[in-house]
Amino acid sequence: MNSFEDLETWQRCRQLRKNVSILVKQFPDEEKYRLIDQLKRCSRSVTANIAEGHGRFHYQDNLKFCRNARGSLNELLDHLICAYDETFITDEQLQCMRTEYNDCHRLLNGYIAFLTKKGS
Repeated sequence: MNSFEDLETWQRCRQLRKNVSILVKQFPDEEKYRLIDQLKRCSRSVTANIAEGHGRFHYQDNLKFCRNARGSLNELLDHLICAYDETFITDEQLQCMRTEYNDCHRLLNGYIAFLTKKGS
């Protein structure tokens, strides 16, 4: 594996990030520097942490960044739930995003387990 771009985990999280960017375009303008900003930041943080971890020399360093990515992924879900509570997105949109979140979470946990085993 030559690049973080080859990781299925990164690819799926990238798609989630792109879908978040599309989703927030429907939010009210007054949320531009509030919830929209938070959603974009944490979705970008997920892929950025996976990429940065992949560039680290030791498994333990990579694990640290993947755990940070998982934290950002959970933050993303919380912000999506907030968007639903504020009626910026529908239940159907939340469930669709939750499905993507679950896929990304599962893949990221699998990658973390792989790195943990490889590093021991």
